[in-house]
Amino acid sequence: MAYVIVGLFGLAFGSFLNVCIARLPRHESIVSPGSHCPRCAHPIRWYDNVPLLSYALLGGRCRDCRARISPVYPIVELVTAGVLLADFYEYSLSPAFVKWAFFSLLIILLIFTDLLERRIPHAVTGLGIASGLAFSFVVPVDNRPAGWLLAHWGVFPGATMNSVIGAAAGALAGGGLFYVVGEVFYRLRHVEGLGFGDVMLMLMAGVFMGAPMTLLTIMLGSFLGTLIAAPLHLATTRFRNYAWPFGTFLGVAAIFSSLGGQALIAAYLRWSGIS
Repeated sequence: MAYVIVGLFGLAFGSFLNVCIARLPRHESIVSPGSHCPRCAHPIRWYDNVPLLSYALLGGRCRDCRARISPVYPIVELVTAGVLLADFYEYSLSPAFVKWAFFSLLIILLIFTDLLERRIPHAVTGLGIASGLAFSFVVPVDNRPAGWLLAHWGVFPGATMNSVIGAAAGALAGGGLFYVVGEVFYRLRHVEGLGFGDVMLMLMAGVFMGAPMTLLTIMLGSFLGTLIAAPLHLATTRFRNYAWPFGTFLGVAAIFSSLGGQALIAAYLRWSGIS
């Protein structure tokens, strides 16, 4: 029964994310006006706004003007429900579930704004950075390797401060690394290689995840981007100058890391003999 409730909430949150995805990149209010058809501007009736079900019953078309409704809407709803269910399976009903569910909602929003509009709204990443820092006082953040350095220097902060330090180290590892790489690329090539939105995205991810999982996210996101972009770049000229949504790849990697990153890192440390 709990999984059903989480899934239904996931569909509802996905419906709300669709509003944010459509409006935030255009700096529009997510409150007013109410949901409406983007073609005929007719307000959407409440019974036409039921996640998944309304899309299926309407055949993917507006009831009034019969314009096609983007399949992105049900996809976002399904993805959101699926990710929240995965979070619930991993963390059960706990403060950690609340933290990672909130993180997942923010990341899904950014995945689709970058994919569709090539924009990563600072309003979302700013909210995420502040929220991640607040969560670090309640849910422990991995503070490696900063904790190792502090212990080497004979500094042993309490558990809460360790967590906050971990969040700060993660922000530095993610946002700081991306900022430096982007600056170096720009000075060498005089072309923007990484947008500031990507920097803010990784700053937000770092605050939530800490340095180890943030670096894992960067590695997996880069691998995923290369795996998809390289073959298409070589296969056709259409993608030679294509603006790839790096934030989308990073977002997918961040969700994966939030669910299985700690286990993957632990397995690597055991294999390498470090732990």
